[in-house]
Amino acid sequence: MAGHSKWANIQHKKARQDAKRGKIFTKLIKEITIAAKQGGGDPNANPRLRLAMEKAWDANMPKDNVQRAIDKGTGNLEGVEYIELRYEGYGIGGAAVMVDCMTDNKTRTVADVRHAFTKNGGNLGTDGCVAFNFVHQGYLLYTNADEDALMEAALEAGAEDVIADEEGVIEVITAPTDWANVKTALEQAGFKAEDGDVTMRPQTTTELSGAEAEKMQKLIDALEDLDDVQNVYTSAVLDLGD
Repeated sequence: MAGHSKWANIQHKKARQDAKRGKIFTKLIKEITIAAKQGGGDPNANPRLRLAMEKAWDANMPKDNVQRAIDKGTGNLEGVEYIELRYEGYGIGGAAVMVDCMTDNKTRTVADVRHAFTKNGGNLGTDGCVAFNFVHQGYLLYTNADEDALMEAALEAGAEDVIADEEGVIEVITAPTDWANVKTALEQAGFKAEDGDVTMRPQTTTELSGAEAEKMQKLIDALEDLDDVQNVYTSAVLDLGD
């Protein structure tokens, strides 16, 4: 994925997320709750919970909301029982799509996901049809940073790799469970990431432009707008113009 395309896609993603802040809070609360349920309420001993809390703080979620979600997960407060589901399929141009959901009603969720695919030119596939193309990975992106100093600090903090491109974007790759620790260590070393997350990264990509890119964006938006959808991952690289 070219540096410019990567950066343009990330900036576009952030703009859409800002417009959906209310839904982001709901998704984060679900993630915190299930992370606490599965791994306990101590973020120092539960990397998934720590990651969810980092995202909540980055989104300026009030600390009381975060704590209530943890308490629901650990059973200290009564809450809804969520199950995790993953759906796989194909978008425009055969681009791979994976959709992670948390729901209290599997029948409703699969119907909603299938409808979003069908209505927007995609197809819901079978389990495993595209998962082989994705790797679970953490990343942090930096611009205007000293490459040598950042690389040294990142590798010392436990990062797996550091990649710089011709556009001046430096990407730090981590194991999923190490993401929060590496992010904190780099902040303490004076490096603040422009963007970062733990994601499912495609090993091969499908580049789309013009009308195809717009159609693919509509499919992604339709899936992300579903109440039960937590994350949408795709192999599509979209050139949506300026």
